[in-house]
Amino acid sequence: MSLRDALATPDSKRRYFRTLFATIAARYDLITVLLSFGMDRRWKRRVVDLSGVTPGARALDLATGTGDLAFQLARRSARVIGLDITPAMVAIADAKPRHGAPIRFVVGDMMALPLPDASVDLVTTGYGLRNVPDLAGALDEMLRVLAPGGRAVSLDFDRPSRPWLCAVYLWYLSVVGGALGRALHGDPDTYRYIPASIRVYPGGEAVARLMAARGFVKVAHYPVLGGLMAIHCGEKPWT
Repeated sequence: MSLRDALATPDSKRRYFRTLFATIAARYDLITVLLSFGMDRRWKRRVVDLSGVTPGARALDLATGTGDLAFQLARRSARVIGLDITPAMVAIADAKPRHGAPIRFVVGDMMALPLPDASVDLVTTGYGLRNVPDLAGALDEMLRVLAPGGRAVSLDFDRPSRPWLCAVYLWYLSVVGGALGRALHGDPDTYRYIPASIRVYPGGEAVARLMAARGFVKVAHYPVLGGLMAIHCGEKPWT
């Protein structure tokens, strides 16, 4: 199946990403460092800063992967659940040392969160919204589990508005992703899903509008790295 076909429908996208992330789990930390030139941790610290996390806050990190954001939240003394749909990712995160941090990792689906309504104070996700089968449905679930006044913060790749920059960016991700996929997995398409998914992602401003349309308030969109990445924030209204 081509990447275009794999990302064409919610069902095909769900199947593709479940298989893909099981394949790349062991290399996930390395890839995020290489593709971000080592800046990924800095961006995630900004996500945590923007989340307004306080000691004792109930935090949910979605698409937690190997747990980077979850551990950063826990270091701020939040009580953290890290959720990911890929058991191999959760196993890697769960094996990392806690150093007493109040953190728990679970396998679960962003489209059907195994949590009650209004049960967390903040929700974070790194590279999660771009990959969900139904973006609006995922936002609805995030809003459902947030307590009134709670905040959601998302970090993801973005699609630059300037056509020439977008073309260069997608070319870079395709070439470098293809080389890494061939070197690490024997398949150049392994990491070419990133530019392919960016092409069908609504982009920073459109995601902000969708968050507002689904019920978030105080929605903000922060371009990162000149618009190559984006951080989105929104809050659940009090009433």
